[in-house]
Amino acid sequence: MKIKYLAASLILILFLTLSAGCRLLPSTGTSPPPSPTPAIAENITQRNSELTIPISENPSPPLPSIADVVTRVKPSVVAINTEVTTVDVFNRPFTQEGAGSGWIIRADGYIVTNNHVIEGAKNVSVTLDDGRTFPVDVKTIATDALADLAIFRIDATDLPALDVGDSTKLRIGDWVVAIGNSLGRGTRATVGIVSQLRVSLQVDQGQTLYNLLETSAAINPGNSGGPLVNMAGQVIGITSAKISSIGVEATGYAISSQEAMPIIQQLINTGYATRPWLGVGLYTVDQFVVQRYDLAVDEGVLILNVAVGSPADKAGLKAGDVIAKFEGQEITEVDKLIRAIHTARVGQEVKITFWRGSTQNTVTAILAESPPPPK
Repeated sequence: MKIKYLAASLILILFLTLSAGCRLLPSTGTSPPPSPTPAIAENITQRNSELTIPISENPSPPLPSIADVVTRVKPSVVAINTEVTTVDVFNRPFTQEGAGSGWIIRADGYIVTNNHVIEGAKNVSVTLDDGRTFPVDVKTIATDALADLAIFRIDATDLPALDVGDSTKLRIGDWVVAIGNSLGRGTRATVGIVSQLRVSLQVDQGQTLYNLLETSAAINPGNSGGPLVNMAGQVIGITSAKISSIGVEATGYAISSQEAMPIIQQLINTGYATRPWLGVGLYTVDQFVVQRYDLAVDEGVLILNVAVGSPADKAGLKAGDVIAKFEGQEITEVDKLIRAIHTARVGQEVKITFWRGSTQNTVTAILAESPPPPK
């Protein structure tokens, strides 16, 4: 009897265990999906093969050789050292030394740099890559402050001149190299890409530089005036630490060759640059001048003075007038008017709308060639 009870108990325990195991996997109330037919399976396999991401077997192109570019360009880059007389806080004169860069544009000794590198210098000297040093007669330096460019000539021949490239062919992402007398410690090279084209920046009151190249190549004090070159070793820009100082970290700027070369050519040919000229002194209208001159308008460009015999004088414009439009273009600040004048042509007849008191008038003026700077 005990054996029967024991067997019955074992059977009951086994039944309960199996029943509990079934409850661990509750039924969903649906039958398991049937296996796909061979035709459906083939379609699924085909779709999965279509979703496969292709991997290119072509290797990435090699990076350009920066060393080759530097080897080609470095002999044409010069270090410029200057001495400027200034005064301290007690109005006592002292000599301040400066350093910049330049590059040889012609084999007969012509060198290009920035105007601010040599501006106000009483002594300027140039050191070539081969170690030779030449003094510069500051009276022979030709400058254009508006474009921040300068050229001069040293007494040397058969110099390694650089080729000038076409900056209009640059694309964002193109490799460029900046070479110059960085920090006044000798010629150095930095590499980067073109990060933006046709940039405009105000660098001083009344001075805005246009058509600049923005680059990730590091540009430091001492680089000013040095070349920014493409991978062919051609100058496509003139670097400027002065411009870079108003930017942000890892951003440098250069005057494009497209903007610089016409001015450089004029400086070489005549010693100064000419532009279309209206012959007025200007100031952007703000609340101060509105109250100071009791203006009837609060926007435009105030004429401070008119040069005798200038196009503005001949057109009847007077000090106190407020220019509102130039050739149909709304004028709200001095830089905008200056740019509009400079992009016109010498001899072009232009229409100018202005306010005199509370009356709006329109006149025409024939732009003339800007006079040479005083000697």
